[in-house]
Amino acid sequence: MALCEAVGCGSSLVWPRVLLFGDSITQFSFQQGGWGASLADKLVRKCDVLNRGFSGYNTRWAKIILPRLITKGNILDNPVAVTIFFGANDSALKEENPKQHVPLDEYAVNLKSMVRYLQAVGVPEDRVILITPPPLCEAAWEKQCLMQGCKLNRLKSVVGEYARACLQVAQECGTDVLDLWTLMQRDGQDFSSYLSDGLHLSPKGNEVLSSHLWPLIERKVSSLPLLLPYWRDVAEAKPELSLLGDGDH
Repeated sequence: MALCEAVGCGSSLVWPRVLLFGDSITQFSFQQGGWGASLADKLVRKCDVLNRGFSGYNTRWAKIILPRLITKGNILDNPVAVTIFFGANDSALKEENPKQHVPLDEYAVNLKSMVRYLQAVGVPEDRVILITPPPLCEAAWEKQCLMQGCKLNRLKSVVGEYARACLQVAQECGTDVLDLWTLMQRDGQDFSSYLSDGLHLSPKGNEVLSSHLWPLIERKVSSLPLLLPYWRDVAEAKPELSLLGDGDH
């Protein structure tokens, strides 16, 4: 006798999803101590947290692949929250890194395009969180560039322009925004400890991002139930009575 026949199959569980979309800072976020891993831990049995970070990518490429990640009409593709975290590569200097560089105006247009696409496929702006690029520590990043045989290919002042453009897009589109650029430089503090190599986040930087992102995510998922009953609440004599319902608890 098949397992399903033996116990009587309940309805399939639809696991809500949070989508993290970005570049390497998102891709690396599931490493030990990463902000994505922290988020996934907080949302266990409420949401699946999907890491869709693509190292080296910019918004020009991101807007092309987004429709491959979220499609219209598929409930499994309809996330309860989406983070869009680009700019660290778009802001690369054109003369030193033309492949990753995206002009400032185009960067803003690309961000708007992605927000509008999400709206078109059923993900409203109140589920979207834009994240600005963090400040760049030029001295540390220049060391990385020299080790790879190239010149310094980013400047802190330029990254700041992209961070401000991200803030403007969020305001115009009505999305939430996490201003990592400002948070890491608040009160004139030395932000270098938030970065592992001048560009990517250190454990301390991951902690800062995680602590400020969580309140924004929590507001979007607070009404979601814990999926499946707490173990003490499962009916001992006939557990299927507890386990084959709608999954809410």
